[in-house]
Order: sequence, then structure tokens, then C-alpha cells
Amino acid sequence: MRAINYRPDRTWRFALALLPFLLLALAYFVNSGIRLADNPNDKLLPGFATMGQAIDAYALKPDARTGGYLFWSDTAASMTRLVTGLAISTAIALVVGLIVGLLPVANATLSPVISVLSMVPPLALLPILFIIMGLGEASKITLIVVGTSLKLTRDIALRVQDIPREQLIKAQTLGASTTQIGLRIMLPQILPRLIDSVRLEIGPAWLFLIAAEAIAADSGLGYRIFLVRRYLSMDVILPYVAWITILAFFMDLALRIFQRKAFPWFAETRSA
Repeated sequence: MRAINYRPDRTWRFALALLPFLLLALAYFVNSGIRLADNPNDKLLPGFATMGQAIDAYALKPDARTGGYLFWSDTAASMTRLVTGLAISTAIALVVGLIVGLLPVANATLSPVISVLSMVPPLALLPILFIIMGLGEASKITLIVVGTSLKLTRDIALRVQDIPREQLIKAQTLGASTTQIGLRIMLPQILPRLIDSVRLEIGPAWLFLIAAEAIAADSGLGYRIFLVRRYLSMDVILPYVAWITILAFFMDLALRIFQRKAFPWFAETRSA
């Protein structure tokens, strides 16, 4: 059998997916052991026991100053900012992208400016946002919106334009108005594709959030990472980075499950 035709079963897929993570953990364990054997006080690659103690101190024991659990309060602060920013971006992209993709006049008017603005590095705007909006929550959420909404809008507009033109002609032949075409033909087909687009923006959204929290915040996962870096506390930084990765993974997984449950026809078309 040719390799291109071999499809592993469910058990093998799980094992193959798990293998790279096990190899990474093994590589870290070996290199950490070598460094700690040479220097027990080495902070670059702390042992798993040391990281476990840090997690216990931040996640399972209240902070002496605030009385709260720092790990969970940081998580709640970051997730609130991230979800709010992505929700606003998704709403903007859905409305504007549908209009730009469906209406030629809107496309001619808005598509060039959206294309140009989407090329502006969002992190370069961070100082401007802080100056205009202050150091509060609004500037952090706005950075996420600016960094993700324009690309989402462009993607949705392109996906609207990819829908076969024959569907629009048939709808108009049956007497459908522009609004009816947008809401009853375009929207149902765009929603599952919008979920795919949002999934691709989860990583950039985390990047913008962590950058904003690192500069001006008093809570959040990014804030904590940059706070403890001055002490070279890799035993705190590495678990926080791993936790951010896990949160991003489960956000992506939740969107995939929602897409499969809400739009089963789309999943069947993709797997066909």
C-alpha cells in the first residue's frame, strides 16, 4: 500500500498526535536534568517539581497581599478581554464583510481602505491607543479589535464573493430583494466559514492581548509573565505560557465543536 493511501484508525491517530508532545517533554526533562546537574540553582530550565511548586503557590494558595488566587484572577482578566475583543471583531466582520462582499458599490468604496488599513501593524498602534484611550480596559480590547476585525472582514468579503453567482441570479428571478438575499442565502453559508476565520485569529488575538498587558495592566496572564521575568522566574513563566496555549487550544476546539453541531451540512461537505 502506498503511504498516501494509508489512513490510521482512531487509536493510531491519537497515539501519533500525542507522540510529538511526549518527545518535547522528554527533551525538556533531559536537558533540564543536565543543566541542573551542573548548576542546581539554574533558572533557565527548572525541573517539573519546581514548576509544580510555582503552580501551587499561584493557583492553589491565596496571595498574601490581595487574598486572591493570582493564577485564576489573571486567567479571568485575560479571558474577559480576549473574548470581548473577539466578539466585537466577529460582529463587525460579519456585518461589514457581508455588505462589502455582496454590494458592488460598498466593495468599490470600502474594500481599498480595508485592505490598506489591514496592513498596518496593530502593535505599532498600541502607544497611540494608550494616549487616546488611557491605560484601562478599553485600549486593550480595542487593540484586539483593530488587530483582528480588519482581516476577518476581508476574509468574509472574499468568501461572500466565492459563493456561486448562479444562486444570486436564481434568487432574483424568484423575486428576492437584496436584504433577503443577504439574510437568507448569504448569511447561512457565511456563518460556518466565519467560525473558521475566527479560529485563525485566536493566536493573533492572544499576541495583541499579551503585548497590551505587558505594557500597562495590573492583572492578566501577559502582565504576570512580564512581571516575574525580572526575577528570571522561568518556573512561573513556562507554566503560564503552557496555560495560554491550553486556553487557545480549547477555544479552537470549542469553535470546532460548535461549528460541527450548528452546521452539520458544512462538516459533511468538508469531509466529503
